[in-house]
Amino acid sequence: MKNLIKLFSTSGRTTLAALLLVACSLPSCNSGGKGAAGGEDFSDTPTSGTVSISVDETFAPVLESQVDTFQKLYTEAHVKAAYQPEDSVFLNLLNDKVKVIVASRELNVEEKKVLDKQQMQPHATRIGIDGLAIIVHPSNPDSLLTVAQLRDIFAGKTTQWSQVSSHKSLGGINVVFDANRSSTSRFLRDTLLRGAALTPKAFAAQSNPKLLDYVATHPSAIGVVGVNWISDFDDPNVRGFLRKVRVASITARANPTKDDYIQPYQVYLAQKTAEQIAADPALQNYPLRRTIYAISREARTGLGTGFVSFIAGQKGQLIFQKSGLMPANVQARIVSTPKRI
Repeated sequence: MKNLIKLFSTSGRTTLAALLLVACSLPSCNSGGKGAAGGEDFSDTPTSGTVSISVDETFAPVLESQVDTFQKLYTEAHVKAAYQPEDSVFLNLLNDKVKVIVASRELNVEEKKVLDKQQMQPHATRIGIDGLAIIVHPSNPDSLLTVAQLRDIFAGKTTQWSQVSSHKSLGGINVVFDANRSSTSRFLRDTLLRGAALTPKAFAAQSNPKLLDYVATHPSAIGVVGVNWISDFDDPNVRGFLRKVRVASITARANPTKDDYIQPYQVYLAQKTAEQIAADPALQNYPLRRTIYAISREARTGLGTGFVSFIAGQKGQLIFQKSGLMPANVQARIVSTPKRI
């Protein structure tokens, strides 16, 4: 049986039009001035004004598209986005330097306590599903890797490519991440390594483009990037990256066959149930999946709320879909079609 993934939008999402109606029922919508408490600027609306946001730099390509589209649709809206490592993103939210952040995790217990003391009630919205792509040099013959092999590589237990397979020409494994304190290194440490430390030999390339360039020029390197850096085939930068590196295929299955290895593209980022996988063993969930959240500390219906509503709504979700990420607010249907005789 041939399996196809079809995406369709879910209903019940809050629209910008509804938000605008709510906003216009507030005094700030009509006053266009300063709020009484603390001199806070209440002049923005869900579709106009200025707001600062902080974005995990792993998601820069897709969020740049979101910001650009939103500002073209709403010409009086100005979204000032800073693309930073994960730690800086959350510090900006806690210190009230930004009203909205985009990250691959929710607030932890300590961060919630900080906002509780500020009498803030943050709201987290699921906006997409990301996959971490494992990339190697095009000349590397070891492009089929198991989760167990990756765990040993990133923990520093496996240090030579000859330990992965019989190929001995590449020598020592060079592990490279995008940046210090990045969400990719934190995710692998927390999820793949189950809290254990990453290999001390791993180093940061300082940015995702520099990471891709490093892997492209070092045959023994292995790197980790968010899938949106290599999944939008309409983007000339993506096509350029893919000519220089190879995306490894991975599997969490024990004793896998060649067909069990998969790459972090939408068909595998879409969540499959245990029943679906049992019914068709060819189906899998990509092992290095993670949810993307937009977290707002905005206490009213301002431009931050309007932007989050946009990226969680139909137009924003289509941008995620085009970028190669899995939209959060769609459902995946597995449709079986009979083989042709």
